[in-house]
Amino acid sequence: MKKKAIHTRIQSFKFLEGEIILKKYKVIKLLGSGWEGEVYMLKEQVTGIELAAKFFYPHRNKNNKALKFHAKKLYKLRHCQMVIQYFTQDTIIYKNIPIHFLVSEYVEGEVLHKFIKRQKHHALDFFQGLHLLHSLAKGIAEIHNLNEYHGDLHSDNIIVKRHGLGFELKIIDMYFWNFSKKENLQNDIIDIVHIFHESLGGQKTYHKQPQCVKSIIRGLKKTLILSKFKTVHRLINHMETMAWE
Repeated sequence: MKKKAIHTRIQSFKFLEGEIILKKYKVIKLLGSGWEGEVYMLKEQVTGIELAAKFFYPHRNKNNKALKFHAKKLYKLRHCQMVIQYFTQDTIIYKNIPIHFLVSEYVEGEVLHKFIKRQKHHALDFFQGLHLLHSLAKGIAEIHNLNEYHGDLHSDNIIVKRHGLGFELKIIDMYFWNFSKKENLQNDIIDIVHIFHESLGGQKTYHKQPQCVKSIIRGLKKTLILSKFKTVHRLINHMETMAWE
């Protein structure tokens, strides 16, 4: 009688600070974890350059499909300013299991969610919020111009590098959803409007917002948003020609 194979699902790699990987990289710290795996800040031993590496859980990366998806998409979008730069991929053996990881640039900055919470009243004023939305929309437009999409934009996967009159942003992670291309592009538009709404304090402040803000958020009703902004370019044009209050 054959024994059933036991497949251990890795829940966390728990790499330690200072640990050396493949005699090439030193672990600096854990940057975050998600459905597909964990992201660590590494330092390349030879050059001292700081990098980010996403280690994929094997049950989320069967036949290395998830890593290939991310690598190819990042490479295709390499000229888009908001997208992090892909460098290479590699493999380690962890608990006798091959673990594939993707190495990309390490982006210094602050996660947007934390940036918003750090502001007075945990929100941006409407003028800052509009500049944030404009920067997001311009960045997403570059991706949409290549007939690609992000797929899951939210304030925890956007990094604020610098801000002032405008925002310099980077987005992390890309997602594949089994929707039509049109639906995925539209969902990016809906997502950045939701981020705009969140950045201004959400529902508790919505009634106080000027009409120029409400004309974009439109009660967060998907059909109303998409009826006015069928493409991200229409949203950009609206913002660049709108009457300020």
